[in-house]
Amino acid sequence: MSGPLYVPVLPIRTHAVAAVKDLSSPIRDRAAPLWTLPVMTAEDTDELRLSVDKELRRVAAVQKYTPAWLDAPHADLSEPAYADLLPSYWSHTALRPVTDPDFPAAHQAAATASARDGGNGLGIRVRLPGTWNDELADRTAVLLARTGPEVRVDLLLDLQTVLPSRPDAGKEALRALDALVPLASWRTVATLAGGFPDDVDGLLDRERGEADRADWDTWHEIRASGRLYAEFVRYGDYGTQPARNLGRAADDSDRSRFGLLRYTTERSFPLARFWAEKRGETGVTREAARWITELADFRGEGASKGDLWYQQCARTTGSKGTGNAGTWNQVGNVQHMTYVVRCLAAGDAVRP
Repeated sequence: MSGPLYVPVLPIRTHAVAAVKDLSSPIRDRAAPLWTLPVMTAEDTDELRLSVDKELRRVAAVQKYTPAWLDAPHADLSEPAYADLLPSYWSHTALRPVTDPDFPAAHQAAATASARDGGNGLGIRVRLPGTWNDELADRTAVLLARTGPEVRVDLLLDLQTVLPSRPDAGKEALRALDALVPLASWRTVATLAGGFPDDVDGLLDRERGEADRADWDTWHEIRASGRLYAEFVRYGDYGTQPARNLGRAADDSDRSRFGLLRYTTERSFPLARFWAEKRGETGVTREAARWITELADFRGEGASKGDLWYQQCARTTGSKGTGNAGTWNQVGNVQHMTYVVRCLAAGDAVRP
């Protein structure tokens, strides 16, 4: 088994694409994102085709020289916009097709055919939001049989939300891997988990607080299990957003009245929230950024473009503004992805 050092699970949205662009080349080369096409809405087939093509084109551009996976869990392959576009991008770009043992047969067939045509392999994303069921291994085996031995396959075990309230996530992941790993000669085996909380209200004291990185601990539990495959399992996460945000419609206008700056340390996500509705001044954003730069674990403006943004934003005055929700998502993920890759590359993730 081989594969990237890190698999960030990212929505195809402007802020996520911009975050990958802002990664330094050494960091980007060690990461292979799993891009997920969100729910797309349109009034007719032509409008849907244009919208889907726009989203796929921009993510294909940012992955022009480095491989990644492209998942489209909400795509109806009987819809011409998807049936025409997805196989084209899966077969003729660096975006590897992804399917799921629980997806419709049409989706599995299109992804498998694209994997054969493109020669880049096939990602099999097995979703495990709760307890493992051996029937899922049977369905995965059926999918692999349809795929054929000539196609290289990647196992993407998606635990979805893993917070401290889910203490058995590591054990369930090991049950799944025990059943799934022997099914194929996997090119990559990765566990994916969203460790950022769905709701931060209970974690904040006067708009400041922190959330535990429970998904990080779950991955360490897998690596320390003593399984023969354990040392080959790659780490993946949902970055600094909740896992549930991944499938939101691209035009979803439901926005919080608050802004949130996030940082990543070894064990937690420090959080700084501020009132963002009808923002006419930048002081509260600068105060939040200043709080982050004063953390003992802040690594300085040279660590990444995300760290640099926090440092610049924290200054009392400056020619640049303090951004918006897209900016804050972007810089948080730049800092997060850079830090995760460096920890994994340096071996800092292996605790005694």
